[in-house]
Amino acid sequence: MSKKKEKKVQETSEAPVEEVLEEQTEAAEAAASETEPQTDTPGPQPEEPEEAPVVEQVVPKDQFLRLAAEYDNYRKRTAKEKESLWTDAKADTVQAFLPVYDNLERAMKQETSDEAYKKGVEMTMNQLKEVFAKLGVTEIEAEGKPFDPNLHNAVMHIEDENLGENTVAQVFQAGFMLGEKVIRFAMVQVAN
Repeated sequence: MSKKKEKKVQETSEAPVEEVLEEQTEAAEAAASETEPQTDTPGPQPEEPEEAPVVEQVVPKDQFLRLAAEYDNYRKRTAKEKESLWTDAKADTVQAFLPVYDNLERAMKQETSDEAYKKGVEMTMNQLKEVFAKLGVTEIEAEGKPFDPNLHNAVMHIEDENLGENTVAQVFQAGFMLGEKVIRFAMVQVAN
């Protein structure tokens, strides 16, 4: 080692630690200031690179209209399905009560000397008919009407000169509808 370097090392080793740290900090700051642009000094500033313009994706009006139409169709379809489910549930419930209706109808046709019993059966039948009416259930009119395969189930055929062609002569079991939906077809006898 040269004498100058030895002398400097000795001076550094003899200098207090705080002075050495200060010198090192100043040297680091000087190096950092050389690489960073200084904003304190007036004059021309280095130009910042221009940012690329943000390109907004333009969605055509047609796409919005289609989306709105799809949503409207979805809303209508789900409302229709909901109504259909409600109608089906009512129809299933009414169908479960139809054997009770049939039994009450048979009981009303039986001759009895007990007037209280007969009145009780009639009241029960009237109450069941009222419940059906509140639910929107109607009885299919069949006797004396023209035969309609969409409403009637023909189980017998007779020849009768007094009745017209394809006329319902007798109803064996009443049919019921809920709105336009047939819950049970009327079981009938058709003439001619």
